[in-house]
Amino acid sequence: MASNISYDLIWEITRQNSSYLVKRKQAGGVQFSRDPLNLTNKHSKKYEGYANDKAIGILPGENGGVTLLTKKTGSANKPSSALHTTKFGSNKSSRKTYRSIVSSTAKKGYRPDLRAEAVSRASAIRKSQKPVKQDKPAKLRGAKARKANEQ
Repeated sequence: MASNISYDLIWEITRQNSSYLVKRKQAGGVQFSRDPLNLTNKHSKKYEGYANDKAIGILPGENGGVTLLTKKTGSANKPSSALHTTKFGSNKSSRKTYRSIVSSTAKKGYRPDLRAEAVSRASAIRKSQKPVKQDKPAKLRGAKARKANEQ
């Protein structure tokens, strides 16, 4: 069962006014998106999840890890059941997580142009969840090292 309205028409109606749209005049009029199915947060038809029938979203998990959101094509009339979530825990290695994201979207026929963005977003989320390493103190060399050893 498909929607009666095309996604092109949905985009044309909502591209200037959307609840996900964020406009910034001080940054040169750039437009961002808060759509959870938007991988790059750019406000464009290619990346907007509500304006495409097959969309992918990557969100951080509750206890670390990553959550993959995929939009079901057959439930355009039922927004509450239109999303399928898959959780990847923090104990799973990053490479396995990325491979699972790519393979699960490829097997279901999701858009191949979004796979690289999905992996890069998952990578950024995983990197942000790691603890920050403390900087090592600079090792003294030359005259400063000799002066420190004399004291």
